[in-house]
Amino acid sequence: MFALTFLGTSASVPSADRNHPGLLVEAAGKRILIDCGEGTQRQLLRSGAGFRRLDRILLTHGHFDHVLGIPGLFSTLGLRQTSDVMTIHGGPGTLDIVVRMLVGLWGAGRAPIPVEFAALTEGQVIDAGEFTIGCFPVHHRDTDSFGFTFQSPARRHLRPDRLAALDVPDGPLRGELAEGRPVVIEGGTTIDPEDVLGPPSGGKKLVVIGDTEKTEGLSGYVAGADLLVIEATFLDRDASTARDYGHLTAAEAASFAAANNVEQLVLTHLSGRYQDDEILAEAARIFPNTRIAADFDHLVV
Repeated sequence: MFALTFLGTSASVPSADRNHPGLLVEAAGKRILIDCGEGTQRQLLRSGAGFRRLDRILLTHGHFDHVLGIPGLFSTLGLRQTSDVMTIHGGPGTLDIVVRMLVGLWGAGRAPIPVEFAALTEGQVIDAGEFTIGCFPVHHRDTDSFGFTFQSPARRHLRPDRLAALDVPDGPLRGELAEGRPVVIEGGTTIDPEDVLGPPSGGKKLVVIGDTEKTEGLSGYVAGADLLVIEATFLDRDASTARDYGHLTAAEAASFAAANNVEQLVLTHLSGRYQDDEILAEAARIFPNTRIAADFDHLVV
């Protein structure tokens, strides 16, 4: 299960209702921040999420609307005397921007909290046991941008009918079978896990893509996602402007979701030049199960 809290859903210019980009993802006791726009620390407080157990930031790219909240967050965490190391993941160019920003404010190696930097390359970022995080490159102007996949494995559960039919008693033997190990029951009969396990079920896939100017080449990462979070900065009537600034239209995002058997689409990085219902109408004509993200929305996958 992945729980998402949208902390900022605006494009590069915030509004009274939408903060700069930020998304909190929680899973299996871990809390991961994706992007940290200006004001993200206050959004964490307003959302009720707070700062507890927050020790990892994934950056989609280094544009200022996605990273300027880092110094403020670090300053507050320093005042709270946190001893946790904050790990920041990003492309090499993105990390260079963040390092120079922190050095300019506090000097080399003198940030208010311990911090480590981990450069992204395509592939697995984290294996947290209960879930994994992977990353993949996306195209957005002159940046080294990345999207992220969160996946929890499908699991096979014991079938009560088969356990009863084979006289497998309650207790440790069933635990062994659930872990995929054969057991010997009373009477000397060997029970193989395949005899009592059902088909795989329950795995979830979340994909988060920040700013991107095209979707070509991304299908392999997105296909079959239970939830796709992606930008929709422009409407189709302004497609030429979207190309100039390296962004998608709502129609393009919806077409991408439809072509890749996505279960649900959530649009974010929204421009104040449009009304929410305009954006939703354009996308929903192509992909009906579309939602417009708002600050402090909470979704569970």
